[in-house]
Amino acid sequence: MVSARGLRVVRCGGGALSGARAVFSADSKYLLCASGDFVKVYSVTTEETLRLMGGHADLVTGIQLNPHNHMQLYSSSLDGSIKLWDFMDGIPIKTFTVGCKLLALYTLASAEDSVFVVIPKKGERDTFQLVSVKLTKGAGQDLEAKELLVVLDGVGASAKQIAFGREGEYVASVKEVNLQVYFFKRKLLNRFSLRAVKTKGGDNQFSCVACHPTEDCIATGHADGKIRLWRNFHHKKEYTYSALHWHHDIVMDLAFSMEGTRLLSGGVESVLVQWHNESSCQKDFLPRLGSPIEYISMSSDGALCCTLHADNRITIINSNLRFSRSIQGLIKSRDVKTGLVVDPRTKALVMNGEPGHLQFYCLQSDQQLFSLDIVQRQYIHEAGLKQSDLVKVAFSAQGTWLATVEEREEVTDPELELKLWFYEEETQSFKLNTRINTPHDNHITDMCFRDMGELEDDSLILVTTGRDCVFKVWVMVEDTDPEAQQSVSWSCDFVGSYHNYQATNCCFSEDGSLLAVSFEETVTVWDSVTWDLKCTFCHPPGNIRNICFGRLTCSKYLIGATDYGFLCCWNLLTCALEWSAHLNIVVLQPDPLSEHIAAVSWLSKESSLFVFKPNEPRPIYIQRNLCKEKILLAAFVPRDEPETTGSEKYLWLRRSQLFFLTDTQELMTLSTKPLEERLTPSSKQLAVEESLPVTPFSLLLGKHRRQQSQEDTDLGKLVVHNKHEQASPAVKELLHTPAHVLPSASFLCPIFINSLLISKENKSTEEVVDEVEMESEKTEDDSDEERDVTEMEQEDTSHMELLGEMTCKLSKSQEKELRKIRKMDYSWISAF
Repeated sequence: MVSARGLRVVRCGGGALSGARAVFSADSKYLLCASGDFVKVYSVTTEETLRLMGGHADLVTGIQLNPHNHMQLYSSSLDGSIKLWDFMDGIPIKTFTVGCKLLALYTLASAEDSVFVVIPKKGERDTFQLVSVKLTKGAGQDLEAKELLVVLDGVGASAKQIAFGREGEYVASVKEVNLQVYFFKRKLLNRFSLRAVKTKGGDNQFSCVACHPTEDCIATGHADGKIRLWRNFHHKKEYTYSALHWHHDIVMDLAFSMEGTRLLSGGVESVLVQWHNESSCQKDFLPRLGSPIEYISMSSDGALCCTLHADNRITIINSNLRFSRSIQGLIKSRDVKTGLVVDPRTKALVMNGEPGHLQFYCLQSDQQLFSLDIVQRQYIHEAGLKQSDLVKVAFSAQGTWLATVEEREEVTDPELELKLWFYEEETQSFKLNTRINTPHDNHITDMCFRDMGELEDDSLILVTTGRDCVFKVWVMVEDTDPEAQQSVSWSCDFVGSYHNYQATNCCFSEDGSLLAVSFEETVTVWDSVTWDLKCTFCHPPGNIRNICFGRLTCSKYLIGATDYGFLCCWNLLTCALEWSAHLNIVVLQPDPLSEHIAAVSWLSKESSLFVFKPNEPRPIYIQRNLCKEKILLAAFVPRDEPETTGSEKYLWLRRSQLFFLTDTQELMTLSTKPLEERLTPSSKQLAVEESLPVTPFSLLLGKHRRQQSQEDTDLGKLVVHNKHEQASPAVKELLHTPAHVLPSASFLCPIFINSLLISKENKSTEEVVDEVEMESEKTEDDSDEERDVTEMEQEDTSHMELLGEMTCKLSKSQEKELRKIRKMDYSWISAF
């Protein structure tokens, strides 16, 4: 139920996964990475988000495993705090407040009570320091960490520009064309510089650094694509370096393997390069990773590595340089030209993804469902090159048809292409049906389908508007070409214009009978059957920025927002202005399942939300200062089940949920529930037993549990079941009690062995039945066969009475009498 105290703005996805280097758990089963101001825990095998740990008030800039407890994690943030987590349970253990922005985080096994962070230098702009922070010990959860020791001055702000070598014997830092190496024991600082002047097209600017795990070797990446391997850097003048070169542009990150025999590098080419034995002749490649590589991380056992990409993707790679898994978050496109569109089939958000692709983003899992290649051309990473891009997208009411517009930006004549896609149930994907070159003579500004519900196949219409001052109506026709693979295709049926004004927006009424098209300052209303112009509306000054029809009981209203800051509502029956408000509306989004309309304004660097019904000029809900960033797009997503509301002012949240995208491409929503409730309870459970290595003892534990589970379901073996119920507490106590509080192994071993054995005194039910039968056969010979029928009937009746009272305890005389009855032989009665 929605709380009456108000709604909270929560970020529900879209956080950058490449904000800091990812970390593998000690057993390589989990991957931990920073996502905005959260830390996410992913399963390496299933790619599922297992835990979402929140507590920082700003972006997380670094995460590192606690070198003294691999079940714990350190995280640093721009909010000036360092948090210690138990990531298996998602519980913050300690919070250390440093008091200044933390830009990077490092941990060393040799530093027991300290971590290293990069902070801004006080009093100087764009100058940073590497400092050691002593983590104070105390009983409380929130502690102050004000004891800072400066290690290096003039370091880079990026975590990739500092690396520790030889298990913390020295630290290397790169910035611009300078390399600094500081030796902790000798307290010696050596500085090395390269030429700042570019020679032969080269650029000596440092971009990243990595240290060899066992040798005195430092690898540095440079802006011109070169990799330098530095040796003998203990001396200021006798140092040497060799160069490796494959990348054609800046080297984004470097990482050594655990044994140091391989060096991994990545850059804007979207190719992971593996260098063997520090030789340029021996190298392997893993190409086509999709987008530039931002970070490279190695697992502690060397079996896996992962790359973090600029498009918010995590790629998990095996040690033999083979693709293993991919975790795709919300792709941060440079410009979301398509807007936020909801897929009617999957209820996923659809928007620009990779260049030329359409991404379908799942709100529940915060991951991409799939990506549809629209442009179907290879994207070339070259600055200034004009390439085709996806600019518009629209779905039909049932999601059967998809319309896309792609354009190639040219100065004089833009290349436009309209594509219609049909959803195939067999392949569960969209297939290209019709390709229309140059549908308009200038840029397409908007397009929409006529929503006719179940009848959409009979009267499906697509309308496009363009800067060529016309709107066009596209309809389905039967394809008469005998060589055509599909039976229908799309063609233009009508072209409309108004006083040679540019067409900017279009939308259909709920029943599809009316079409509204805005031409600069004027809104025109057309009959969708005869295409006659019915009426026009205007509210100068300013061009129309957004238009939409009312729905359900408010279907007689048309709402428009102008770029001069007016929100207008016109009555279609009276053709008059119903009301207007002076608001700088940048987003106007109607709820498809109710009469409510959400409007977002931007005024004085503040985003405000207004929810209203067209028939009432007073908003039913107002949220000032919605978020710090400017809201660019919004969309209502239907709920799976209607939500119960406690107040009338929250009825607009009952059937749909509002999501909006900011200019920093953060996806927000309004909710009263904690963000972790989006994860299912089963996915939150991280079993500690799963992280145990496979040993004979763990196999014995698993075998015992499987055996016990199987016997619990077997109702026939009651005696054995009861025996294991008695033995299980001893086994559980032995296997789950911490080792430091247990008695010696010599004392526990006999107890443990005896708990696994079955005692002779407890016999199975089959053995008991066999013994009873043997006793019966033995005593049959002594039975008396001269009993009459009357006596037999009486005894049989008394026997049935005893069976009905089996719950009562029999005396010794009754047991003796019962034993005599069982010895009698009644086989002679079969002759009758």
